[in-house]
Amino acid sequence: MNATGLSTHVLDTSSGRPADGVRVEVYRVDGGRRARINATVTDANGRVPVLLPHGRVLTAGVYELDFHVGEYFAKEGVARADPAFLGVVTVRFGVYDPSAHHHVPLLVSPFGYSTYRGS
Repeated sequence: MNATGLSTHVLDTSSGRPADGVRVEVYRVDGGRRARINATVTDANGRVPVLLPHGRVLTAGVYELDFHVGEYFAKEGVARADPAFLGVVTVRFGVYDPSAHHHVPLLVSPFGYSTYRGS
């Protein structure tokens, strides 16, 4: 894991497996306005080890991660209502120490999620 930067992983708690292929978008929030920094997908282990594009550094401020879990569960064939209870999970978090690594995992099922600050 990087000493600094931003990473995530997504665990599908309904299947007990990493969530492969979840689309994740990274935004910087400034004054209520969102500016997209990057868009990517989780790997076979449900991870995105580097969320910031090459050359972009983490700075102090407010960020959001949009996890497109509705697409993931539809692809997995999970029975769901239309519309899905969870389509996009947005996690807003603050970075006060950009020299530290910020790992923001998501544990998700079709009907609930949790997150925390890892390292």
